Amino acid sequence: MQGKRLIACFDVIKGRITKGYKFQDNIDIASPEEMAEIMSREQIDEIIFFDVMASAEKRNIDSETMQKVAARVSVPFIVGGGIKDLDGMKEAFDAGAGKISIDSMAVRNPELIEQGAKEFGSERIVLSTQVLKTPSMPSGYEVYIDAAKTATGLDCMQWLRRGEQLGAGEICINSIDRDGAAGGYDIKLMKLADLNLSVPLIASGGAGKPEHLKEIFTETGAAAAIISSMLYSPRLERNYTVRELKEYLKENKI
Repeated sequence: MQGKRLIACFDVIKGRITKGYKFQDNIDIASPEEMAEIMSREQIDEIIFFDVMASAEKRNIDSETMQKVAARVSVPFIVGGGIKDLDGMKEAFDAGAGKISIDSMAVRNPELIEQGAKEFGSERIVLSTQVLKTPSMPSGYEVYIDAAKTATGLDCMQWLRRGEQLGAGEICINSIDRDGAAGGYDIKLMKLADLNLSVPLIASGGAGKPEHLKEIFTETGAAAAIISSMLYSPRLERNYTVRELKEYLKENKI
């Protein structure tokens, strides 16, 4: 059985890691390069760097900060935000990224997924999406873009199935309703993704205590889970070290 992964996600705004609540009221946390070094030292399994406002501001990713982060980590590193063409992907890979994540730009130009997969390999292309509970949608969830500010009218599962068909090698699903709320992942959403998709899935939005990790890994087929709030959110009563979380999972045979 393949091991599960714990991922630290850096939502970066103006060169600083921030932590929001349902994509609002972001609190300043730390510099990305300093936090990256800490997380790498603690043996986090993977780091995702999101230049949160790049797409909404219609600019390229913050390559300077990205390079600083890449220089300080020894674990796999994913970057996303503002990557709109193959040149942007190459820039990210040249800066040290192992994978790239595309979100808003993929919705605007789905062929970008296919182009990236053909040029660099599906295993290096992560399709990320922010979804909000929307009863009128067939799946019950609608895709949002531009840092969860813009509704697309796209049904979550229909979009993700298309992304998989176009060549995305991994899919990250973030629940807007649960983002930063620390009440647990959206298990229903991830079970639905299990039924509709065959590539590895990353669960995001809602982790607040170790039990939430046990739940997502035992009740769904998620290959990885983002745990940002648990690591450093000041909104939580307490934070956890990566070692504490891994020991807890090992005790529960995960």
